Amino acid sequence: MIEALLFDFNGVIADDEEQHRAALGVVLAGEGLSLTPQQYYSDFLGFDDRRCLIEAFRRAGKTLPPLQLERLLAQKSRVYQELIDRSLALVPGAADFVPRAAERFRLGLVSGALRQEVELVLGRAGLQRYFDVLVAAEDVEQCKPDPAGYLAARGALDRRRPLPAGHCVVIEDSLPGLSAARAAGMRCAMLTTSHPSAALARAGADLVWSDFAGHDPAELLALAER
Repeated sequence: MIEALLFDFNGVIADDEEQHRAALGVVLAGEGLSLTPQQYYSDFLGFDDRRCLIEAFRRAGKTLPPLQLERLLAQKSRVYQELIDRSLALVPGAADFVPRAAERFRLGLVSGALRQEVELVLGRAGLQRYFDVLVAAEDVEQCKPDPAGYLAARGALDRRRPLPAGHCVVIEDSLPGLSAARAAGMRCAMLTTSHPSAALARAGADLVWSDFAGHDPAELLALAER
């Protein structure tokens, strides 16, 4: 039985991985560090902002004191919101898929982005009311591939009405996200917004779509048979 869908956000609801990459690049450049698009998509995709910054400084052999980290996190969020103000796009089909999914499933959203960033986009897209629970970066201590976010979302839904992990399907676009779903004991459908379909299939995705366009949420019920 499939009772709940737990959505990732960046690259699954919001088509904004490029804005996140660009904002992170601006912040790092101000500190004398560089991050190429290839490096971001191969090594940083799926991490929250905190881990991205810590990892970038570690690779550069530079220290990152806590106060500086907090300043850079706030700066990155400001740059991201400026970029979103110029151009906000959803993943194709998401605006239609989410409301239809809410008619059949309980919905949660688990993101490594800050809550204010997620709520900004969901509010503008008119999708916030469809999610029963939102777990953002500041709600858990460990980011993906750690399962903490998905476990927290399932736990919140379970407190309202029992929900076994095996009754949840995660929708992701990143390999760390897939690992997090697996570690949480959940099936995982994946979109090719960040990785090619062959790579996702090799990694063990239960289902691979290019995006939501042309798909019905009921298609995910077939995953209960796997």
